[in-house]
Formats: sequence, C-alpha cells, structure tokens
Amino acid sequence: MCGIAGFFGRKKISEGILSNALLSMNSRGPDSSGTHRALTSSGMSCTLLHTRLQIIDLDERSSQPFKIDNKVIVFNGEIYNYIELRKDLIDMGVNLRTDSDTEVLLQYYILYGRKCVEYFEGMWAFAIYDGDDETLFISRDRFAEKPIFTYTSSEGFYFASEIKTLSVLSGCKFSIDYDQVNRFLVNGHKSIYKKSSSFFREIQSLDFSENLWVTNSLEVSREKYWKPTFQPDQNITLVDAIDQVRELLSKSVKIRMRADVALAFCLSGGVDSSSMVSIASKILNKDVTTFSIIDSDERYNEIENIDRTIQDTGCKNEKVYLEKCTGLSALDRIASQVSYRSAPTATISYFVHNLLTEKIKDRGFKVSISGTGADEIFSGYYDHFNMHMCSLQEQERDLAKSNWIEHQSKIVRNPYLSDPDIFFKNPEFRDHIYLNNRKFADFLKPEFKELKFQENYFCDDLLRNRMMNEMFYEVVRVILFEDDQNSMQYSIENRSPFLDSKLFEFMGKVPTRHLIQDGYAKFILREAMSGILNDKVRLSREKKGFNASIRSIINFDDPSQMSAFLDPGPIFDIVNKKKLEGILSKGHYTNSYKKFLFSFLNMRMFLDKF
Repeated sequence: MCGIAGFFGRKKISEGILSNALLSMNSRGPDSSGTHRALTSSGMSCTLLHTRLQIIDLDERSSQPFKIDNKVIVFNGEIYNYIELRKDLIDMGVNLRTDSDTEVLLQYYILYGRKCVEYFEGMWAFAIYDGDDETLFISRDRFAEKPIFTYTSSEGFYFASEIKTLSVLSGCKFSIDYDQVNRFLVNGHKSIYKKSSSFFREIQSLDFSENLWVTNSLEVSREKYWKPTFQPDQNITLVDAIDQVRELLSKSVKIRMRADVALAFCLSGGVDSSSMVSIASKILNKDVTTFSIIDSDERYNEIENIDRTIQDTGCKNEKVYLEKCTGLSALDRIASQVSYRSAPTATISYFVHNLLTEKIKDRGFKVSISGTGADEIFSGYYDHFNMHMCSLQEQERDLAKSNWIEHQSKIVRNPYLSDPDIFFKNPEFRDHIYLNNRKFADFLKPEFKELKFQENYFCDDLLRNRMMNEMFYEVVRVILFEDDQNSMQYSIENRSPFLDSKLFEFMGKVPTRHLIQDGYAKFILREAMSGILNDKVRLSREKKGFNASIRSIINFDDPSQMSAFLDPGPIFDIVNKKKLEGILSKGHYTNSYKKFLFSFLNMRMFLDKF
C-alpha cells in the first residue's frame, strides 16, 4: 500500500518539487520513498515517484520504483493471489529476486502486456514505464478500490494517488468545479462519482477496471479490461448458491489476510463485518483483533450484536465511544479530513470511520479489513425488497409482500418505500434516492437543473441493474474513496473481502429470485454463514452499520459550534444564508435534513480551504 505519482511530457521537474511531491504522500507511505527518471528517444521525460507502506516482503529489495530491464513500476495496492502467480512464474523458469507482489505484477506485464491485469485478484493503481516502446501504462482495479487521479496540460500528462500531489508536481492551483459542488449539496454523495470527475475541473480519475496508456507523442488511450455482467443461470439452485458462496467467501478472506504485518477487523455488529470476523476466527483459526464504534443514539448502537460476535469468536475488541469526540474536536476532525482528501467528507459514516482508523493506527496495526460491498453483491438495502417483488411470479410476489408487511414495513424510514408496490406501479421511480432534493435545490442561489435521477444501464433486470449502479457508481464507489482516504491518512491499508472478482462473477449468475427469502435481505449470505456466525446476529433484520447521529458530534445549542455553519465564507455565494438559518432554528431535523447539514458543513470547509 503506497502513494504513487508521475509525469510524462516535455519538461524536467526539479528535485525540490519531487521532494515536496513525495512529502505530500508521506502518510500513504511513511516507510520509504524513491524516484525514477527516464528520457525517451525524442527527448520526452518520464518521472515516477513512490512512497511505501511496507505490508508484504518488508525487505528493501522490494522498494519502489521497481525495475526489471527497461521496465519500471510504481504500484499502490495488493495482488492477493501473488503467491499462486509467483509459483506459476517459477514453474515457467522466471528468476525472482524478491518475495513481493510488486515483482510478480511486473513480471506478468513483461509476459502478457496490458492483459496482465486479467490474472490478478486484488486492488491496485499502478503505472509502468516501458522503456522498450516508450509508453506509460496505468491501470486501476476492477472495483476502483485504489485511487488514481490524472491531469493533462500542454506540458504533458500527470498522475497521482492524491490531488494535492498533482498540484505540487504541476505547480497548478486547480479551479473548483461548482457543478460538482452543487450536485453534492442537492443530490448528495450518490451523485458525485457517476462520471470520472472530482471537485476540481481539471482533475479526472480512471474509471473502474480501466487501463490507460500514453505514447511518446503524448497520445492518451483508454480501454475497459473487465465489465460486470448479470447472466443468470436458472440451473443454479438456492442450495448450490449457498454452498458456493461459503467456499468463495472463505477463500477471499484467507487471501486478504496475507500480510507480513499486524492486521485488524472493523466490527460494526451487522451481518457483513461480523461474517468476516467469524470466518477468520472459526474457519481459518486465526487470532483476530477487532475495533468497533459505539454511539449512544440507539438507532445506531449495535453493542449487543458486537458483544455477541466477540463472545462467539473469542476475538479481542476495542470499543471507541463516539460521545468522547464532540464539539470543536469534531469540527477540527472534519476540517482535517476535508484538507487531506481535497474533497468534502461524503457522509457522517466516514467521519465515524476516520475515528476508528485512527484508533487502529494508535494500537500498532497497519492493515484493516471491512465488510464493504456485501449489500451490493447479495442485495441488502430496503428498496431492494420492493424491486425484488417485481421480478417474481404472482404467487411468489404475494408471499414476498406478506413477508415484507410482517418484517420490513416496521423498520423502513424512507416514506416512498412504505408502498411495497412502488416499483411495480412505476419501474423507473427513483425519487427515494435523492430524497428532498427539490427542497435542497431551493437553498441554492444558482438554478440547479440535475434534479432527475439518472441510472446507468447494465442489464434489464430491475434489481440487478440497481445493485450494479450502487456497486460501481453510487455507493461502493463512494465508500472505497472514503475508506482509502481515511485509512491512508493514518498509514493503514484497508481490505474488502466481499470485493472478490470470483465471488462477484458467481453472484452475477445466481437467479434474482434467490436473493431475498422469508423477508430477509442478503439471504444467501445469511444461509452461507449458518453455523459460523452467531444466529442472533445472522438473523437480525435492521441495518445500522458504521453510522451515527449528527447530534452525536455537533451541539446545535452551542453558539460557538453554530458559527461553523453561519460565519461568513464563500459557501454563501451559492447557498442562501437565510434559508439555512431557517433550518437551524427548527431544532428538530428529519434524516434527510441532517444529511444536508453535514454535507453543508463539509462543503463550507472545502470552499474555505480551496
């Protein structure tokens, strides 16, 4: 896990600028750093930078930039199946000088070129300068777990793990993308990563499963090397699906626990993270250390389920109590997050995750494991119930509706989803996603025209198309950026076993009718964990996760804290201050308004900073 950056173009970057660029990525790689320079036959300059967080093969021989003959790599991520790939290389007669996944990656590039990524199971953002054909090759993993930002100018092509590093390398102050700012304030976090954009107009990012290469003439090309699909195999029975998921998930956890340093698990109390801990403890027989956030607000407090998993697995656990981080310390933390990531914090969940990651760092761990992606692979959100009913035959639909009325209707808070037939009546209905966005649009001074929800097309199945939008654009994409930024701020590597390509591809073959049964979301996962996960945790229906109430971190009765909202600043060039004061004066806020207030606070800090 590391920080990478580089330039390919018509100028030579000074040593002082390179040193400052490396320093800007220090938290991503505090253990070592390095640079590599090359000149092309036409006088172009290629510069590669790397800061290293030592996770696998701690020997200095594995430090980067890593060179074999005329090919040099800088790599951020992990190739989890590197042991198996390494054995294959040895069988082919390849001489290896390290035990690192970095060398394995580069050797596979030497053998297979850009197709090398098809062999990898892992998360990555890497750049390879190929001195033989004088090209720069950059790749991002299938699910976009690792960030890679790009900037193109008349001088050439820049890339980096972090936006601030691009600014240092290029010497440019980037301009704020106010379309993205308004999008975030009105439509929320699910709207901001539907394109390869950032909060700065000049900065782009690679898409999920995307390769990019730059030629000696600075021509830039892109290609998708993998596309998610839903091609159901009706011969897959529910029992088959359960058995296969149990096997695939256990293998995924096993290879994602490969590390030469101490690792810890994030434990929320829900099915997803608890499953990870239970597999590691009971199937893999590992000693496990876990960390949990505890909020005094009962809507988000999962201490009972957390304690059940602790008792059931015997894992070590440290609880972080949210009320101990309140007031100005919370405001300072938000400001620190915004400054580090060059972006507003997406939701309060990622404020909470930042607290947790800091504690993991303080206790000496360098790797954390989370349950990201389970809802999007196994179907875990409340609107999935309503969509699932649309895919069923009449008799099955009646039973599913009866189960929904009995179990889910009592806990669904979104007013639109109180109608179980909402998508049966209108399959294109999506107003529940950008909840109250028309009201928030009225808070803006400029007219906002993106009120209608736009969904990307993956397949004809209503629910599976929704799940893939959540995976690749709206939810997981956001979580992964936030997870990366939170973890790397504290020099921690975060891993997500549910984001396994074999597991994902198998679930893309499972018929939709199997996903929700007996009123349970993530039914296949729950059944796969039978006998492994504590039953009370396994059969708990309500979703909470790493979340908290905004009142747990902000005291709205404290004038000094209200000044963080109301002090003069550039935010009021776009937001009507009187309307904001109207919200704050009410003292009681619905869930969507709480989200808006948190978004507003983060955006004002972003605009104050940048």
